[in-house]
Amino acid sequence: MRIHLIAIGGAVMHNLAIALARNGHTVTGSDDEIYNPSRDRLRRHGLLPKTMGWDPARITRDLDLVIVGKHARADNPELLRAEALGIPARSFPEFIYEHSKDKTRVVVTGSHGKTTTTAMIMHVLRHSGTDFDYLVGSRLQGFDTMVRLSDAPVMVIEGDEYPASPRDLRPKMLFYKPNIAVTTGIAWDHINVFPTFEDYVHQFGLLLDALAPRATWIYYGADPVLRKLARQRRRDVTAIPYRGFRNVGQPGETAIRDGHGQSIPLQVFGRHNLQNLKAAYYAVKALGLSDRHFFEAVAGFSGTARRLEVIYRNARGTAYLDFAHAPSKLRATVQAVRARHPGRPLTACFELHTFSSLNKDFLPHYRGAMAAADRAFVFYSPHTLKMKRLPHFSPDDVRRAFGGKVQVFTDRDLLEKAVLSEKGQSQTLLLMSSGTFDGMDTKALAERLFD
Repeated sequence: MRIHLIAIGGAVMHNLAIALARNGHTVTGSDDEIYNPSRDRLRRHGLLPKTMGWDPARITRDLDLVIVGKHARADNPELLRAEALGIPARSFPEFIYEHSKDKTRVVVTGSHGKTTTTAMIMHVLRHSGTDFDYLVGSRLQGFDTMVRLSDAPVMVIEGDEYPASPRDLRPKMLFYKPNIAVTTGIAWDHINVFPTFEDYVHQFGLLLDALAPRATWIYYGADPVLRKLARQRRRDVTAIPYRGFRNVGQPGETAIRDGHGQSIPLQVFGRHNLQNLKAAYYAVKALGLSDRHFFEAVAGFSGTARRLEVIYRNARGTAYLDFAHAPSKLRATVQAVRARHPGRPLTACFELHTFSSLNKDFLPHYRGAMAAADRAFVFYSPHTLKMKRLPHFSPDDVRRAFGGKVQVFTDRDLLEKAVLSEKGQSQTLLLMSSGTFDGMDTKALAERLFD
């Protein structure tokens, strides 16, 4: 097939392009701007557009399919041209469902932990020798792409709540019609898409309606909203509530017990990851894997990129990079690192970068989220506010919202200077953002702090 991807530079879209090209399709693409790592990876595979921007001339009658990424606008000139020529145009979740409709689909949803839980399931399946396709939102050790498309009988999908395309504002997770679904919890986010908590919760009710016949739904049982949804589910849906594994490791270590009482040391840590691991356990059990397969595999799981990723470590301390951006994620990540290194001061830096976090009305949801840190720094870029066309707010607004002794920065150099003010001391550094801290070299900063 000849396939053109509009907004090819997205995290999933560029991996989808690579997967399609590997399967023998002729793939082209377009975008208004492409950043790394997408840019270099597309170039290596010969898929980087020669010029940036939208050009209707790219859309010709010999195309079989156009796949539209979320980043494109509804009036995208290439999309309009495809429609005028009668070329089928699909969002990527529509395409993924068409590819996987005859497979057993495992879909991981929820406000937090989706990528890690998906990665845990993938790790166990690979360790057991199970053949499967996948779509995941981060780079994983041992997997060279974030998308695989084959004739495997199973597909594991990370399903988020964001709109499928500029023309279809339904959440992506609703398209996949899971046979096995995981929901990790509900904590209101994406205020730019779901203006009220009730609207956000409603999407997960729709998810239950969209499950395949006789599906299995695995949900975090301590979440009262999910417990309420469980009582309202269809009769043919099997609901399995879960809590986290218990940590039986020594202070500063993490371990769980298998069914025979044997202690299994883990590389990941934090209560939230023990919850993610339990969700993965039930998911692979629903696929028919044994306890032996699961517990043999989990000790080797080292996490995913930008999820408590160690970017530097020496005798003086450890530096972590994490994707945390919503209040619940921020709180869980800071607490996890605090518990992992109880004897060392913790410096936590957080960037306000998403539409929700840069919304002045949403800021109070972060109150106390960084309380477990000894030094708490919050950064935001006024330029990002301008680019996202959001109203300005002041550092004092942020300080009042977060509470405690939070220090707020709008200049990257001043943030780095504050971090380095305790250079050479034994400590832990935690950097959290869905962005880049205005282009900060996080590893270089950690090296300067600890060397």
